[in-house]
Amino acid sequence: MAPVLQTQEMTVGGAQIRIVLRPENLKPDDKRVITRLFDPHNPRRIRAMLNRVMRLDKQTVAELLASVLEDFGPRHRDIEAVLLENYQSVVLPHYPELKVSRERQLLLGSYYTMEYSIESAALFNPAIVPHPDQSDLPAGSVRFLMSLRATGEGHVSSIVFRCGVLSADCDIQLDPPPRYAYTAKPIPDRFFDKHLFFRKLMEMGVYEELVAQTLENLPDQFNLDQLRDAINQVRQQPDTPRAYKNVAADMLWLAYANYELEFPSDSPASEIVIFPATRSESHGMEDLRLTCFTDEDGQTRYCGTYTAYDGFRTLPMMLETSDFRRFQVHTLNGQHAKNKGMALFPRKVNDCYMMIARHDGENLFLLTSDNIHFWNDARKLQGPAEPWEFVQIGNCGSPLETDAGWLLLTHGVGPVRQYAIGALLLDRDDPGKVIGRMRKPLLSPLHDQRQGYVPNVVYTCGSMIHQDQLVIPYAVSDSRTSFATINARDLIHLLLENGP
Repeated sequence: MAPVLQTQEMTVGGAQIRIVLRPENLKPDDKRVITRLFDPHNPRRIRAMLNRVMRLDKQTVAELLASVLEDFGPRHRDIEAVLLENYQSVVLPHYPELKVSRERQLLLGSYYTMEYSIESAALFNPAIVPHPDQSDLPAGSVRFLMSLRATGEGHVSSIVFRCGVLSADCDIQLDPPPRYAYTAKPIPDRFFDKHLFFRKLMEMGVYEELVAQTLENLPDQFNLDQLRDAINQVRQQPDTPRAYKNVAADMLWLAYANYELEFPSDSPASEIVIFPATRSESHGMEDLRLTCFTDEDGQTRYCGTYTAYDGFRTLPMMLETSDFRRFQVHTLNGQHAKNKGMALFPRKVNDCYMMIARHDGENLFLLTSDNIHFWNDARKLQGPAEPWEFVQIGNCGSPLETDAGWLLLTHGVGPVRQYAIGALLLDRDDPGKVIGRMRKPLLSPLHDQRQGYVPNVVYTCGSMIHQDQLVIPYAVSDSRTSFATINARDLIHLLLENGP
């Protein structure tokens, strides 16, 4: 049976645009669980739990472990490896000389393990890019990869991926839901540049004199162990002020915020979960704006900006990968690398990296830089101009390059904090120049889309063009994800007719 499509039509100045609302959708699935370490962080409790398990006889240990493996083995890729790792993480630091059987280690590990349902609350704010693997497809089709924000217990957000195929007719076929979900441990950066590290700490407002005192004896390129040693040396000085405790914590906080993740080579992207693993993002990794970036030598990599949140402050971050197996995660720096919603252009323009941002919380800016991680130059691009965006305007993902210019989806916030999606067209050679914009939103919450975790919101973090169709995956009220398609040529014609 052919999918049932809904359409909306918009007429502006004689130009008509048809928006197709697709029936496909992605809803949160509370069966998607990962394992997390359960550490009581209390030596007395750790000892008490250990003693209880140690008093069990061998047969009881075997029976309890068999029950754990039967219940949880099918839910995870390698549950025994997880249990063993958690045993080693919690027990061995306190009792390094402890000698017990592997079965008892696994059972002990199960008491220091918990499951977490990554998308029990919401699956939303998607971005879509061409998949790195385009093999074995029918003519005119493209395989895509979507990033999404998964939110679970405690409103903790992580990054997940889903895949599918767009046919030559732009029909959407989503791959079946993945069987497993799993995370990777962060590997801190091997080296830090002292000058850049100092600059970022100054942007964070950390006490300059104490930072300089800590870093002065470090080499220009230092590692995490050297930083820890330098911090300990300052701590041991008798005249070190009490405020240094917070300074040291901030320096380590920043160091751990830059890391790598590595997943097994046979990991499907749809099973990978990038879950908060450092203090800087302990309360969530929000709204990845993913794009396929082409370097000057023609090589491609996937870059995405997101917001790290620790419960008190936000930190703009950059995630990079070429294969969705190994990821590099680094802080974004510079006076304009702040607030939420930075979106990278998919290539350099005029020998500069470019970014759309909203560092003042209200207007869109074009940032330029010769370093993808530092952003100090800004030019105002567009402010709220229409009633549906009077509160603020922001981007809805990275600009898309077309012959007519850069197509930039936007979001506007209007009455009763209703979010709607619009568009701008930027000059191809001078993206700081707006050559077309929407007077009315492309997508607004329909009557049946108003209810959800955050009502009255439609939102996307990135779209793509396929066979002249603009494919927009979009979030509905911060709860689930739907799809819309629009003829890109018609949209560009409308934008040019509207003008700036």
